[in-house]
Amino acid sequence: MSGKGKGKGGRGEKKASTSSSAKAGLQFPVGRIGRYLRQGKYATRMGAGAPVYLAAVLEYLCAEILELAGNAARDNKKSRIVPRHITLAVKNDEELNKLLGNVTIASGGVLPNIHAVLLPKKSSGGKSKSASQDY
Repeated sequence: MSGKGKGKGGRGEKKASTSSSAKAGLQFPVGRIGRYLRQGKYATRMGAGAPVYLAAVLEYLCAEILELAGNAARDNKKSRIVPRHITLAVKNDEELNKLLGNVTIASGGVLPNIHAVLLPKKSSGGKSKSASQDY
């Protein structure tokens, strides 16, 4: 016998485990993103900070899009964000439009736009004939 007695062998009290997302102060799952990076075989080796950084970037992008889409929903007097609001948010923001330029959002529609040539001309004078038809 070693003489240490019964117990855990000097390990002390077990603390509640803290997730890597909580340690990084993020909402997105750092462990899951790390698992996807490992299983995806993107590289033979992966640093410990890679999933934290990627989770932070994804969380920022998601928060930015949701904030702009929420503003678009409020402008349309709606309390729920639908794909149309996401499309309006992305297309009206210059940087997000560049990032998601060739992305199609289902049920998103298009930006309301009428070309200036197609709009009716405003008549300034009382002439009934135009100058181009005078011979």
